[in-house]
Amino acid sequence: MQTYYYVLASQRFLLEEEPLEEVLKERTRYYHEQEKEIDFWLVKQPAFLETSQMSSVKAKCPQPAAAVISINPQFITWLKLRLEYVATGEFQAPSSEIPDALASLASVS
Repeated sequence: MQTYYYVLASQRFLLEEEPLEEVLKERTRYYHEQEKEIDFWLVKQPAFLETSQMSSVKAKCPQPAAAVISINPQFITWLKLRLEYVATGEFQAPSSEIPDALASLASVS
């Protein structure tokens, strides 16, 4: 089982009000320069919020939500400091409640 760390906020906040796209592009460029494997993902309407263990987290976050999920806790801490008004946390996957850490409830259009 792997521990995943996340920053969570409303999609509107993360994708429209914050320069998240710019931050993630810069981070991706840096990882490529360092020949480091990408260890973070942007997930709209993350399915992990639907679990019983995350019900209180979901209740506090305006919907629809979006999350940046990573296996790197330092990156999530850095992102939290950069974005300020986001929730952070962690979860274990795969598990019976969270079979896919990166699953989304958003429909593909």
